[in-house]
Amino acid sequence: MKFTNGYWLMRKEYEPVYAVEYAGHEINGEELIVYGTAKHIHDRGDCLNLGMLTVTFTSPMKNVIHVEVTHFAGAAGKRIRPYIHEEEREVCICEKEDVLIFESGETKAVISKAASGWCVSYYQKDRLLTRSDYRNMARILNRNTGESFMLEQLSLGIGEYIYGLGERFTPFVKNGQVVENWNEDGGTASEQGYKCLPFYLSNYGYGILVDTLGEVSFEIASEKVEEVQFSVPGETLGYYVIGGENPKDALAQYCELTGKPALPPAWSFGLWLTTSFTTNYDEKTTSSFIQGMADREIPLHVFHFDCYWMRAYTWCDFIWDPDTFPDPEGMLKRYHDRGLKICVWINPYIAQRSYLFKEGKERGYLVKKTDGSVWQTDLWQPGMALVDFTNPDAVKWYQGKLKVLTDMGVDCFKTDFGERIPVAGIQWFDGSDPVDMHNAYTYFYNRAVFELLEEEKQKGNAVLFARSATVGGQQFPAHWGGDCSASYSSMAETLRGGLSLSCGGFGFWSHDISGFEQTATPDIYKRWCQFGLLSSHSRLHGSGSYRVPWLFDDEACVVLKESVELKCRLMPYLYRQAVIASETGIPMLRPMFMEYPTDRTCHTLDLQYMLGDTLLAAPIFREDGAAEYYLPNGKWVNLITEEVQEGGWQQEKFDYHAMPLMVAPGRILALGSCCTRPDYDYADGVVLAVSYLADGETAYTEVPDLTGKTVMTAKAMRIGRKILVTVAGGKDWSCKALWDKASTVTMLDGQAEILLGEE
Repeated sequence: MKFTNGYWLMRKEYEPVYAVEYAGHEINGEELIVYGTAKHIHDRGDCLNLGMLTVTFTSPMKNVIHVEVTHFAGAAGKRIRPYIHEEEREVCICEKEDVLIFESGETKAVISKAASGWCVSYYQKDRLLTRSDYRNMARILNRNTGESFMLEQLSLGIGEYIYGLGERFTPFVKNGQVVENWNEDGGTASEQGYKCLPFYLSNYGYGILVDTLGEVSFEIASEKVEEVQFSVPGETLGYYVIGGENPKDALAQYCELTGKPALPPAWSFGLWLTTSFTTNYDEKTTSSFIQGMADREIPLHVFHFDCYWMRAYTWCDFIWDPDTFPDPEGMLKRYHDRGLKICVWINPYIAQRSYLFKEGKERGYLVKKTDGSVWQTDLWQPGMALVDFTNPDAVKWYQGKLKVLTDMGVDCFKTDFGERIPVAGIQWFDGSDPVDMHNAYTYFYNRAVFELLEEEKQKGNAVLFARSATVGGQQFPAHWGGDCSASYSSMAETLRGGLSLSCGGFGFWSHDISGFEQTATPDIYKRWCQFGLLSSHSRLHGSGSYRVPWLFDDEACVVLKESVELKCRLMPYLYRQAVIASETGIPMLRPMFMEYPTDRTCHTLDLQYMLGDTLLAAPIFREDGAAEYYLPNGKWVNLITEEVQEGGWQQEKFDYHAMPLMVAPGRILALGSCCTRPDYDYADGVVLAVSYLADGETAYTEVPDLTGKTVMTAKAMRIGRKILVTVAGGKDWSCKALWDKASTVTMLDGQAEILLGEE
């Protein structure tokens, strides 16, 4: 939301109360309260008839500072705030003649006491992160409507880029954009987002989280080009300044604050195949898909039933359509016997024709209007209502309906929707603010389903396929990117959305391989298969047509088979990266700047990514197979072609059986012994592929079991033309120098020596 008319003027309808000058402070234990007047105070007469902002500094954990700016405290209202985790902190409040210092860990706020010199500067140690300067912090009144807004503007440094704010399909670097924090079902080709987060990450190594799940309007160098502006309606605004040494460090701190992703089960990293959305299908159809994959020796691990597993007009009643699936329990057992896991589609909407509508209405489990009647709409399902997840009894009721399905053999749920949440005239069971609940709803919805799965399947075996999210939603993985189209442009915007979401700590992410809308050409299908199997979770899904590969061409079957087998072999590495994501919040899909923060070229790249800390993937977005991608300094090895390339920009062409999948220098890539399943003993028969090591350089890796526990460690050290590999744990392991085909390996009692050939 814009308030100014150019640099000097306000828009006519707006009246600001800026913080202009320090006017005193109070210290209450670990809390610092500072007062900022709206004008310079010359004498006592100036203390009358003026506005003042109250700014409170606290800290929930070290390296995180919470700032709350209030104008009228009596009208501050009750916001739904992100659920945060507090820890022990080391707060120090220091008063000097010219400044106040509020310090938490290595992050500090320095408040100026200078006359007409209001300024709050934020530092990590002695490195300036950002600051709120003179006439940046304000309350804005709309004279015409009486609406009040609270505003903050934080400085941007030279060459500073802003990322994140949820899953955004607009340009990856957010500078110059206007972003509204308001979940919408807008597809991937719009400025709207299914997963809006009031959190942004800077390449300067810090993050800002606005302390509300409701409306926030961001102007990122788009009103004042030197600043990030954010505003909320009302009389108070809170935000967290999250310090770090680099972007990855700041993101990990953000996840400490808002929650880390659960570790999904290893089986969920395999290939998912769905019925698609509006296609016609019954058990004969789904069985033909499963058998068709087996006939072509394409590994398949999860089968998903989309909307029409239930009867039309009854979504959701959680009852299998008896005309198409007369024996669901028997069918699920038959599919389980084939080694498959089962997922079914659900949403939080209850159609009027569903038997659950009457039940939910009578028990008060559905969202109501302020007049006490049930809120309903014909959008999506006739007369549908909405489960009120702020009612604990409604949560148990909804979970009870899902438990019937898990008892039947369903392993996980696709939690679709959660964005179209009404606001006007709505009354929630717990009295929550309707505007704030618009975004917050998805948190309660996905948490309810995830916790049910944790109870039924035990912790470590729960996984969702969720579309909507807000702050904290990363704790309930995995998420997919919504309704994309079958085109290269949409494939690229899908990747931008995933990279943007990863900057909010979402560790596990997927997308509809080959696009949801329309039907892909065989060319796009094959290229998207390569991309999709190099995502943490991989699902073939669409709208009006099936997505089995033989409907595209014979080569599509081969490409899909190769891609699934490659991912299965990568599972010792990938599952270790999944463990890292669950322990730290650092996502599996990483923008290049996150892994290489000092390489300026990496700061704007959005057509390639790091899959963990070792693999660089550059999907191909052109029909002629041309790829243009960038490698940071060092010798990189293409895992598929085994070609060695020096850092810098690369231009190549690839057939459908290869792509840029580069192993970073100075790493050990653990390759598994199984190419048909994602869940197996990763330490049995593992190959330790050592990437380029300079003389004297050392590399390490760990291999987990299916619970995430480390069961094998490996260290490689280069000395001249020799690399000494030392391993603890594992069995029947081997190793190789990935970049040197002339090297030889000698095993030495639990160790190995690699003798390099000509480099």
